[in-house]
Amino acid sequence: MSKETQFRQILDSGIVAVVRSPDSQQLVEVVRALADGGVTVVEITMTVPDALGVLRQVRQTLGERILLGAGTILDPETARAALLAGAEYLVAPTLNLEVIRLCQRYSKLVMPGAFTPTEILTAWESGADIIKVFPAEVVGPAFFKAMRGPLPQVRLMPTGGVDLNTAADFLRAGACCLGLGSQLVEPRAVAERNFDRIRDLARQYVAIVQSVRG
Repeated sequence: MSKETQFRQILDSGIVAVVRSPDSQQLVEVVRALADGGVTVVEITMTVPDALGVLRQVRQTLGERILLGAGTILDPETARAALLAGAEYLVAPTLNLEVIRLCQRYSKLVMPGAFTPTEILTAWESGADIIKVFPAEVVGPAFFKAMRGPLPQVRLMPTGGVDLNTAADFLRAGACCLGLGSQLVEPRAVAERNFDRIRDLARQYVAIVQSVRG
């Protein structure tokens, strides 16, 4: 799948599921539940125990059912390891220009984190495909609406503070997609192996995206 096709899949999906857990044992089934619920863009954070192993397992088990990425990428060394393990895009909570350059070198999608207008523009000018605004709960949907004025060309993804009550507001304010962590991949549901709960939540968020987009 080309980078352009993967990028279109992210935008069309409208949701990037963030899988973060202190236990990696059941994460393949977590990702399967997300896919069953219609969320097909998933990132495994590098804070997960044996994250590279989980990336390989998910890729081997679910293949083309999902677009698999790696999150919490803080440096180019980790970025390269994640790509070699099967990640097709990278997400970071912070702005590291070397990570962006590495992704450009290998024609991989990259979503660095930024928080201020200056950081957002720096990330965009450096080649970011989507900028992750984190923590989005601090600024809320109003920030995204405000950014559309001076920076209408920049694609922004809120992460943190996105839930069933705020998801539609972020989309209406101009977010190109939503980064959904514990409000979708609930820690309790993961710990209890309640995959039905995760699947049902995925369906609810997919329905919100579809409703807002008409």
